[in-house]
Amino acid sequence: MPIIDESITTPDGVCPVVLARPEGAGPWPGIVMYPDAGGVRPALREMAARLAALGYAVLLPDVYYRTGAWAPFDMTSVFADAAERNRLFAMMKAITGEVMAADAHAFFDYLARRPEVAGDRFGTTGYCMGGRTSLVVAGRLPDRVAAAMSFHGGGLAAEGDPDSPHLLADRIRAAVYVGAAENDPSYTPEQSQTLDSALAAAGVQHVIEWYPAGHGFAVTDNGPYDEAAAEKHWRAMAEFFGEYLR
Repeated sequence: MPIIDESITTPDGVCPVVLARPEGAGPWPGIVMYPDAGGVRPALREMAARLAALGYAVLLPDVYYRTGAWAPFDMTSVFADAAERNRLFAMMKAITGEVMAADAHAFFDYLARRPEVAGDRFGTTGYCMGGRTSLVVAGRLPDRVAAAMSFHGGGLAAEGDPDSPHLLADRIRAAVYVGAAENDPSYTPEQSQTLDSALAAAGVQHVIEWYPAGHGFAVTDNGPYDEAAAEKHWRAMAEFFGEYLR
């Protein structure tokens, strides 16, 4: 599976990215895979390659590039270590809706220029905060996103958050899939109802599916990783992107 490391110029600097694609010349539909709070690391590179093997050109960006060089997080201990937890939260907080949209413009432009990428509308997917980003980008750049997926994403219908994805429902033109963890205080059944109602009222084609697992179930180096739930999420991506990006 060809995997290359590239850099994309954005309005705020240079963003390192990973591009994974199938063997052959293509072209294939393009997908941006947004990482969880731990950022780009071997586990996410492997996941990008696995998604690419389904027949897609997959872009995995370093969403923390504005901070300069940053030390990797140990996802099994980061939330128990006060200093590391504070460092992680500070980096996460800097990624606002405006930042997400500005970067997404650059990511989509890059994919559109690649000869192995087909079309001018793309897929987005992501984990944890990346799942939230996937939906925010679908709302802020509606003409460029055909299918948006979120797995154990938090803050999808957060009261008092001006960047909450549910507030963008009336702008979304993509089909939306939300894979929610049953044990996840960052996305409760009440918040799910709020999101579901907003998407339905806006006429957005969407699916919200609950996974019998905890927050972080799909990412292999997370403590709550759940193999059965993770395999279910791979089947969901194959089916959903197969229907809405092909």
